Amino acid sequence: MEQREQTFGEKAVGLSFNPSNDSAVDRLKRAYAAIIDEMHELRASASGEAARLASVAITEAQGAQMWAVKAVTWKD
Repeated sequence: MEQREQTFGEKAVGLSFNPSNDSAVDRLKRAYAAIIDEMHELRASASGEAARLASVAITEAQGAQMWAVKAVTWKD
């Protein structure tokens, strides 16, 4: 089976890194990847402040994704 190249968002969230094969981690990463991909497309077609804001949104989404994964994998 041929594998497709990952999208920018999938790379940005590390979609292929899920050593525990946790389905919640996969769902979260896919959701954040979709958001990042949308902002990446906007950034490519925008200029000025809109492009900058899309970049900020990508950075913030990456951080939120990491915290979300930490939350669902937290062990007391």
